[in-house]
Amino acid sequence: MADDRGTAGVVARFLARPNTDRAKMLVVSLLVALGCGLSVSIAAVLLRPTIQANIAAARTAQMDAMLAGLPGIGDIIAEVGAEAVQTMIVDLESGRPAEGVDAAGFDQQAVAADPATSTQLTRGQDLAGIGRRENLAQVHLVRKGGEMALVVLPIWGSGYQSTIRAYLALEGDLNTVAAFTVYDQGETPGLGGRVAEPAWLSQWAGKRIGEDGDVVIEVVTGQASGAYEVDGITGASVTSYAVTDMIHFWLGPLGYGPFLDNLRSGELAGELE
Repeated sequence: MADDRGTAGVVARFLARPNTDRAKMLVVSLLVALGCGLSVSIAAVLLRPTIQANIAAARTAQMDAMLAGLPGIGDIIAEVGAEAVQTMIVDLESGRPAEGVDAAGFDQQAVAADPATSTQLTRGQDLAGIGRRENLAQVHLVRKGGEMALVVLPIWGSGYQSTIRAYLALEGDLNTVAAFTVYDQGETPGLGGRVAEPAWLSQWAGKRIGEDGDVVIEVVTGQASGAYEVDGITGASVTSYAVTDMIHFWLGPLGYGPFLDNLRSGELAGELE
């Protein structure tokens, strides 16, 4: 006969307890929980590459859909085809494509918030009121007939009572606005909140960014009177000034200025697909 004092005997006596026994219920519950946790952990490890690939594909599809839906930008993409859109990560300091960074899984807001991947701005530098500027940024290039048709730049800055996030699309000459669209803001409804209204955004198309190498475009108080001016938002002067400031910052030397300079000079010709 087997020794009922051994491990097998202990297990047998334990299993023979009534199912209503508290000790038995506690131990069984613990074992089930441990088993489920182990199974989930193993599955997560084995499926991690597939999960990451699916996340990257979803983000890419989401980005393509977002660009296609932007006022003014979507029309051009529909005309030339989504395959003409190239997304790249740019090192803002050098103005060149960043090496070894996956554009599909890139989270620009997370990069901006992380001290390890962003730069603290001084008060004099921080025209957009963002505190820290991300070191890497995601840009989108759209080609038509082999020529650059659009350069889409994500920009952001502090408004009257919220962070304003937008996309600025420049035509191939890199000095004419193709479209400007605000996709996230929390300004005062009916006042600063009009910054996201199609009627106000539509006036940006065709405006000029600068002259003689300087960024001079601005949102003016009242009615615009030239190619470098955009109508201000009535009753929302702070929001209007904020849009001007963030555009000047992001098109300047601490923003996309070096990247745009490299595009104009042809320095990136061999690095673009």
